[in-house]
Amino acid sequence: MAGMLQQIARQQDVVEIAPQGTPRKAAALAYVAEQYGYTYGTACRTGFKNSLVQVRMYRDPRPEARVREAATLTAHPQAGNGGTVPGLDRGSLKPLPGATDAVVVLKDLVTFDVMAQYVGDRKQKTVVYLGCAVLTALLFADKSPVEAVATGGLLAVLATVAFQVGTVRRAGIARRLTAAGFHAVTDEQGAQRFLRPGQQLPGHANPFAA
Repeated sequence: MAGMLQQIARQQDVVEIAPQGTPRKAAALAYVAEQYGYTYGTACRTGFKNSLVQVRMYRDPRPEARVREAATLTAHPQAGNGGTVPGLDRGSLKPLPGATDAVVVLKDLVTFDVMAQYVGDRKQKTVVYLGCAVLTALLFADKSPVEAVATGGLLAVLATVAFQVGTVRRAGIARRLTAAGFHAVTDEQGAQRFLRPGQQLPGHANPFAA
C-alpha cells in the first residue's frame, strides 16, 4: 500500500502495484488507486512459479477522475502516513460495504487477464502436447510400452481438461464483465481484453488517454 501511494503522490502516469498473492488482494489495491484518479490497465502473473499477481494502473485523463482524486485527497489526508484509505478497512485489504461490488468487478478483470496464459493458445497447446510425446518416448527406455503410452496419454488428458476448465471459467468471467457494462477488445498482441466505455488501447504510454 505504502509503495503504491508513493507512486500516486508523485502523480506518475503508470502505477505498478506490488505483486500480491491473490487477484482479490490485487483488486483491492487497484480500487484504492482508482479513487486517486487511476484506472485499471493490465494484470499478469509474476514471481516464483508465477505465484503472484501484478497489476498496472494508468492515470485516467478524464475530468471525472480529477474530481474523484480531489474528493479522495480531502477525505483521506493521512492515507500515506498510516491513516484511512478509500474503500478499505483500516490496516487491511478488506473492502468496506460500499466498495465490495467494485472490488469484485476489478477481481474479475484481474482474473480474466492472468488466466490468459493458462487457457492455452495454439502455440502453448503444441508445446504441452509435444512435451507429453517426448516424455512418452523417454519412458520407453525404462518402462514397458503399455506403461509409457498410458503415462503419456494420462498427462495429455489432464492437460486437455485443464485447458478446457480454464476456457469455461474465463468465458464465465467474460459474461459477467459484459453484463457490468465492459466491452471486449483485442490488443496489439491479439489477446482479448475488457475495457470500460470510453477507454481504448492505442498502444502508447497511456493506453486509456482520449
